[in-house]
Amino acid sequence: MAEAIQKKLHSEMEKYTQMQKDVSKSMSARQKLEAQLTENNIVKEELGLLESTNTVYKLIGPVLVKQDLDEAKATVTKRLEYINGEIQRYETLLKEMEKKSEQHREVLSSLQQEYQRAQGLTVGKV
Repeated sequence: MAEAIQKKLHSEMEKYTQMQKDVSKSMSARQKLEAQLTENNIVKEELGLLESTNTVYKLIGPVLVKQDLDEAKATVTKRLEYINGEIQRYETLLKEMEKKSEQHREVLSSLQQEYQRAQGLTVGKV
């Protein structure tokens, strides 16, 4: 009986470890999005300081291409909307993962207690 509980405990522990890795990856991706958000907000501020007579260039590969100021502003605004949407998606994902992680912790705790009780019964029989 104790061996079956131990196998189940080991299996649940592996699932929990994998879930923690997934949480870590999601947090890392969210942090990258936060950095992109900050960078794009700075670009938006800088574009706001320009006048229509100023020349704006866009880097495409190794080449700088002339771009219309309004088009550049629209591109940055759309990029900001996308990044904010992705951050919201990761927030929701991380909250769901945290709930699942908490449930796994509870299952692991109960399995550990059950295993310890089974160990105690086995020791008592010897």
